[in-house]
Amino acid sequence: MRLWIVLAIMALPAAAQDLPFSPKATEACLEAATDQAGREACIGQSAEACYSRDGVYSNYAVGICFGAEADYWDVRLNTAYLALIRAETEMLDDLRKIGATAPDTVTALRDMQRAWIPYRDAACWYEYSTWGGGSGGGPANAECLMHLTGRQALEMEARLAERGR
Repeated sequence: MRLWIVLAIMALPAAAQDLPFSPKATEACLEAATDQAGREACIGQSAEACYSRDGVYSNYAVGICFGAEADYWDVRLNTAYLALIRAETEMLDDLRKIGATAPDTVTALRDMQRAWIPYRDAACWYEYSTWGGGSGGGPANAECLMHLTGRQALEMEARLAERGR
């Protein structure tokens, strides 16, 4: 392997650390949004701020920034999911205490989320595959993961809000 290839590969993690990802743009957008569509339009705001700084538009930078925002949404999704599981468990327990028979929303939520994960992964693999092995495949996959995870997180958060949480 040529020395310049080895040096370039070794520099990739350092370059990733230099990218200025911050969720502030997304959070400011979410704060200003007045409805679910407005909140969904916020997905990608921080990634764009990350990769567009100083005119950095390489596929590598774009993919890293989309990936960083996807990770941000994944944390929000997991937080909302766990809170919603707790809320559904409490509601189901309360209904059972009074003798009500209601569908098991905890199991339904868990099954829905478990089905959504392979859907997300398959949809984003399809996005990757449409690039035919080209360098845009990685960023396309990361962007897809960011958008689908962001939408799912916002859906879980909306469900929590419906339950007064």
